[in-house]
Amino acid sequence: MPVSLPPALDLSLDLLRCPTCRTRRLHSAPGALRCPVGHTFDIARHGYAGLLTGTRATSGDDAVMVQARTRFLSTGVYAPIRAVGARLATDFVPEPGTVVDVGCGTGYYLAGVLDRLPGARGLGLDTSVRALRSAARAHDRAAAVAWDVFRPFPLADAVADVVLDVFAPRNPAEFHRVLRRAGRLIVVRPTGRHLAELRGRVPAMVRIDPAKEQRLHRAVSPFFEAVVTEQLEYSASLSRSDALDLVAMTPSAHHVSRADLNDGGVLPDRVTVSVLATAYRPR
Repeated sequence: MPVSLPPALDLSLDLLRCPTCRTRRLHSAPGALRCPVGHTFDIARHGYAGLLTGTRATSGDDAVMVQARTRFLSTGVYAPIRAVGARLATDFVPEPGTVVDVGCGTGYYLAGVLDRLPGARGLGLDTSVRALRSAARAHDRAAAVAWDVFRPFPLADAVADVVLDVFAPRNPAEFHRVLRRAGRLIVVRPTGRHLAELRGRVPAMVRIDPAKEQRLHRAVSPFFEAVVTEQLEYSASLSRSDALDLVAMTPSAHHVSRADLNDGGVLPDRVTVSVLATAYRPR
């Protein structure tokens, strides 16, 4: 039996464009989305639309990473990060508005924005089908689509009031194309102090590039100018299982072995959470 069109995906259908034709709108068909020429894209039984074509992206979170992320985010340790991103976003979204979350993961941050905007709709893009299963259920007004951030987005021009990018890869040219002129790009990224205690105890964890801010500025400045930047920093207590999930939910999971984590005393019981959140306006 074909999968029915999820209500949230129906709500965002006008945003989408055929990733093959690039300009033609998609419409619903039994268990799929289809363009007028006939290009067809399945709707997964979990509720997300699979628009990726050709070579699949390989960088998406796997099942173990998604499970760890879900457990860790449920602790509320990152709730202040969600709150600052949502506050910056909601300052610029009209009623009703459209929020596009790029690299949405499980939809945790997008849901935080939509909770503050009763009339808004959201669309999350991610390469990980495991994460998209959660993102498609993260909020009743959030749709989810499988897509690679480094490709031209399967979205029409100037359709988003906010593009949200939290701990995710960036494609500034596409962010600029899909944003309305009065829209805002919200970028949340770690500082060099983020999780410093954990990185100090687990040397195999991926380090934060000290030139990260300069690279962000060079990439974004041709398309955007910063309106406001806020720094959020606080100390958070962790159980051992929380710390293990925090390692397992990040790209560091590919570099850390069991031996790195087996010593019961190796993981800290407190970490510094330190991020920068910037709202940009299009040039």
